[in-house]
Amino acid sequence: MSINRKAGSFAARVSAAEFARDREHPCHKANGDEVTYSGAHFPMSFTKGLSHDPDTGLVKYPQHFIAFRTAINDGHIDAFNTRVPVPPFSGQTAFGRRQWEAPTAGITYDLEGPDAQSVTMAPAPELGSDELAFEMAEVYELALLRDEPFHAFDADGGSAALTQARDRLNSYSYAAAGFPNRPRKTDEAGLLDRDTIFRGSSPGVEVGPYVSQFLLIGNHIDGIANIDDGQILYGVQRIDQRVPVAAEGDDYMQTWSDWLTVQNGADVRGPGDPGQSFVPGATRFIQTPRDLATYVHFDALYQAYLNACLILLATNAPRDPGFAHLAGGRNSFPSSIYNAGADVDVNGDAIAMAGFQPNAGGFALYGGPHILSMVTEVATRALKAARYQKFNLHLRLRPEALAARMSTNHMPDAAFPQLGGRFGEMRAGIQPTVDAINAYNGNDDALLPMAFAEGSPMHPSYAAGHATVAGACVTVLKAFFDTGAVFVTNADGDSAATGFRHATAEDVPVAYEAFNNGADLRPVPHPLAAPLTLEGELNKLAANISIGRNMAGVHYFSDYYDSLRMGEAIAIGMLEEQALCYPTDPFVLSVRTFDGDTVPIGAR
Repeated sequence: MSINRKAGSFAARVSAAEFARDREHPCHKANGDEVTYSGAHFPMSFTKGLSHDPDTGLVKYPQHFIAFRTAINDGHIDAFNTRVPVPPFSGQTAFGRRQWEAPTAGITYDLEGPDAQSVTMAPAPELGSDELAFEMAEVYELALLRDEPFHAFDADGGSAALTQARDRLNSYSYAAAGFPNRPRKTDEAGLLDRDTIFRGSSPGVEVGPYVSQFLLIGNHIDGIANIDDGQILYGVQRIDQRVPVAAEGDDYMQTWSDWLTVQNGADVRGPGDPGQSFVPGATRFIQTPRDLATYVHFDALYQAYLNACLILLATNAPRDPGFAHLAGGRNSFPSSIYNAGADVDVNGDAIAMAGFQPNAGGFALYGGPHILSMVTEVATRALKAARYQKFNLHLRLRPEALAARMSTNHMPDAAFPQLGGRFGEMRAGIQPTVDAINAYNGNDDALLPMAFAEGSPMHPSYAAGHATVAGACVTVLKAFFDTGAVFVTNADGDSAATGFRHATAEDVPVAYEAFNNGADLRPVPHPLAAPLTLEGELNKLAANISIGRNMAGVHYFSDYYDSLRMGEAIAIGMLEEQALCYPTDPFVLSVRTFDGDTVPIGAR
């Protein structure tokens, strides 16, 4: 290595370090519930895995929670093993206890991208707020809709259960106020409708089928598979988009004793037990919220975005115009630019392009391997930032615990007057939804029916790891690909002619959905109000995975909303630092954010 190269390599690293150092590090703020209600046994804090009082459902010994919080603040894993008392399960279950998951990950350092503590989230909705009551109602309603087919989630779907859920949610005070903090997609009157309910908040998520095309379609593989076979080419292997079929109505933790056992940290799953009951040998395309909950129960966290990237690469989707010529992205420019002798007018000047063609394409740089590695690389950074928010800052309780606070027979309001009756008020504020839940459960405990036997993971709710990773991975995809491309086919609907591209007058918008009880894919049987854009389907993919966790009962809407944007900030920061490392070819991209703004990268 020459001295100049050695010095240049060092300078690039210093530049990236200085760039990271000069980012504005935020002031982290929690909502204050942990401190405000400490005297009431920390009712708004995550305490799963500690001992809980069988009467109130609150942590039984406040000093145990204090030891838990102290171990988090100290940041040493051994402290969780030696200093935090946990309930024994030798006489209660044959399967032992669950472990807290990576409680110290948020204090580690990384050598690329924003530091785990240099990004943040707004305080979570606090106890007593209309927003908290509303998002708890949303989680309840999603539990009641787990077996409704997604093709019923639109204006013509015909689902009476979805209509009832919409009407109940629209009657609550937070909806009447117009969702002031974390907006939802609404109709012209500012209310939820069948086309917008539970769809997220970003541009394009309300267009077309509820489920993103990237969770359904495959590639066209000549002589092997069509796009509606749901087979994704992965080298010489294939990924099948179908998921195992969980038994309809297969819900858990609907009685107080079951809830208490799980809340105390018992692992109620046996060896080889996945925590869901599956129809033997049955798989299908994602057809219901329960199917989506199954997907996010077992996914490899970044796999939905890796799959999306494989689909886009295999169909030669257009790259971001800012650097497509570096990647050999032929679909990113009008075809005439590649024809020898063609003239292209730029600012009124005729420029001879004779002999121009892309002779250098991307591979290790700007091409498939670069994009694929970036999609996965951001995931660990996102998880570490999420862990800092989860454990060190917010320590927010999961929906399964908040639901238990509203139980008629176990509500802690009477035992702790300092709560000011807030849990009772919250229950009264969403009483129609609670009544529907109690009718479903067959009791008056207001418990949230869980899609998984073990309930939530063993870490707090806010941030959501899935949603933070979704925000980061999707942002990378939006940076590398031209998000203005639309999903179209030709007049004959040929599989080989279907994909995201710059449409011509001959192209026809298309969208696929599961039908025949999820056994097959078909083009939606009604005209699309607008073509599906790549931006919209990537935003929808992020919303599907994130809100799929809400459908399982393990997260709230605010977990999705704020975590997604934190993941976006992590990905943008990594891309900005990478842009410093290309001394000859410009690395200039632009990213449309989840709020619809455009952020340039590399233009300095």
